[in-house]
Amino acid sequence: MEAEQRDSGLRLTELLAAFSLATDLGLGQPMEHVLRSWAIATRLGDHLGVEPESRGAMYYVATLAWVGCVADTPEVAAWFGDDIAFRGDSYQVDFSGLPMLGFMLRHVGTGSPGLQRFRLAANLVGTGGQGIKQGLISHCLTTAQMAERLGLGADVRDPLLQMFTRWDGQGVPSDVSGDAIALSMRLFHLADIVEVFHRTAGVDAAIAVARERRGKQLDPNLVDAFCSQAHDILGDGSAEVDWRLILADEPALQRTLSEQELDAALEAVADFTDLRSPVRAGHSRAVADLAARAAVRTGLGAPDVVTLRRAGLLHDIGLHGIPATILDKAGPLSAAESERMRMHTYYTERMLAHPPALARIGAVATMAQERCDGSGHHRGLLGPAIPLTGRLLAAACAYCTLTEPRSHRPAMTAKQAMAELHADVRAGRLDSDAVDNVLSAAGQSHGKRHGGPAGLTPRELQVLQLIARGASVRRVSQHLQITAKTAETYVERIYAKTGACSRATVTLFAMKNGLLGSFDPLDS
Repeated sequence: MEAEQRDSGLRLTELLAAFSLATDLGLGQPMEHVLRSWAIATRLGDHLGVEPESRGAMYYVATLAWVGCVADTPEVAAWFGDDIAFRGDSYQVDFSGLPMLGFMLRHVGTGSPGLQRFRLAANLVGTGGQGIKQGLISHCLTTAQMAERLGLGADVRDPLLQMFTRWDGQGVPSDVSGDAIALSMRLFHLADIVEVFHRTAGVDAAIAVARERRGKQLDPNLVDAFCSQAHDILGDGSAEVDWRLILADEPALQRTLSEQELDAALEAVADFTDLRSPVRAGHSRAVADLAARAAVRTGLGAPDVVTLRRAGLLHDIGLHGIPATILDKAGPLSAAESERMRMHTYYTERMLAHPPALARIGAVATMAQERCDGSGHHRGLLGPAIPLTGRLLAAACAYCTLTEPRSHRPAMTAKQAMAELHADVRAGRLDSDAVDNVLSAAGQSHGKRHGGPAGLTPRELQVLQLIARGASVRRVSQHLQITAKTAETYVERIYAKTGACSRATVTLFAMKNGLLGSFDPLDS
């Protein structure tokens, strides 16, 4: 079987569960809001006798419905300031007519000078909010495109186009109303709202908001069914839930991804993550590809290269929890803004903590902002604690960031970026070998031959990893299918290049340079 077609060990549902945690933060909600909403919609569907075969589509609709908010983030931020706060507050309002207009006028231009707020408000009223409506349409189209890229069918894509419809026809698009709205979307509309009110104010509040919006935003029949069984449908909001066990029990949600499908899905997640900030478009892919090329030059094995590339694709997923007003601020960040920005790697770690197949990627992805002198975030790791894959990712991310424009500066030239990275090496922030290999992979080698730390060749790196793990010369020769004499020669070269005099000192060298923190060559 071709490597690309092998089972990756990861289900699409597990990947989307992780991505839904990013969506939660972008909505101004705590993690697992979307998953709880799906559970509520599913229980209500069961109460109504919805066919079990449709449960799979219901999950994908729920976990993807809000994904498109990244598409309208720049517009929302331009109108209302902090996009995350705006979305979080919007749950308190029935988004139609005068209540919607009043809500928008209260939030328009938040954080801007008074005159700017007045101009935005006048524009909003004068245009009837046409810019907002276009943003909602863009949201739906973008979400449906995400579903298509993930290989999902029309039973998922079509409902996603109806995310902002309303039962009374006052939504977007306005020509879709009532039963013309897919049942899966009507269930999600109700579940998405009552989950927030149940979590924050209890069952009675969830019932009250459903009845208040009955026949307006929400399907009256679904509201009546919900209210009659609200306690059972909502469940215990304070209980700890193991979503992995719940997903594993759903027959319609057991589709596993091949290695090739996983790469395509991660690329889709990366692209959607970068949409949050226009100047970051393509950043995650660029980091992933540069880091992977550098890893090959360093001599890392194929499993590490694959993991590193995937980590590069996901390293910024935590930015979904950072407002666009911070991401795209034209001036320097305040202390509070800087601290919030530093949180994004923590969010990344949380989102990618489960299952194990994703956690292996996440363990590397969270190191994109770590620095060898301990000045990075969010863990503040020192050099010996950062594996080589993490050092390469940090260097690749730094290079790509410098050569891309940002709201507060233009893009640097490759030469300028190279000088900045070398300055970070001299200051002890970035690893010298990692930077050399990243620059070489970026075409900035200037004739210098690059490899692993201390000039170790790819084969010498393999031997070093083996002997540091306790392998004998005989075991090295068997594993690498070389003669014992050749293996012994490699060991001698390693000792000479690293200045080691024993297995212990060469192992310390390997640990110091992060060569043992990713995959074990004895198991490859």
